[in-house]
Amino acid sequence: MLLHKGEILFRQGESGPLFHIRSGLFKIMRVHEDGSPFLVNIVTPGETIPHHSLISPKEYHGTAIALITSEVEVISPDEWYTELDAHPAKCREIALQLQSKLRMMQQRIDHLTLVTPAEKLEKLEQWFDEYISPMSIKDILTQEEIAQLLGLRRETVNRLFRAKQG
Repeated sequence: MLLHKGEILFRQGESGPLFHIRSGLFKIMRVHEDGSPFLVNIVTPGETIPHHSLISPKEYHGTAIALITSEVEVISPDEWYTELDAHPAKCREIALQLQSKLRMMQQRIDHLTLVTPAEKLEKLEQWFDEYISPMSIKDILTQEEIAQLLGLRRETVNRLFRAKQG
């Protein structure tokens, strides 16, 4: 299945299949009770999502939106869980995939503990270079989304980018 920038793969609260990301990028947005959206994750090629449903089914925790044109393989939950039961060794594969994602998320959490906003932005840009390259963070995310990932205000992110240009 091919999705273009802005198209939704799945919506928060719904249930359905799993997806293997062959190419492209997705953002996972969570809508709070007050209706405000918040960027909680970025999904990269090679991942199977939703992560929290790899061992047992659960409704989608957020809404997955394509950041760029992306190719996705739809995986039937019945087939996925039946295969897990029939081939327990596949659980190791899933554990390794989750371990990799956990390490990626730990790096992002480490970035949030840095002292200055400039350091936070620099580390996030380095993270993007490592996992998302050759596209830059400004090519993919809005300043508001960057601010959400960093725990900053959009105005602060704007000021940091302007300071880097000057």
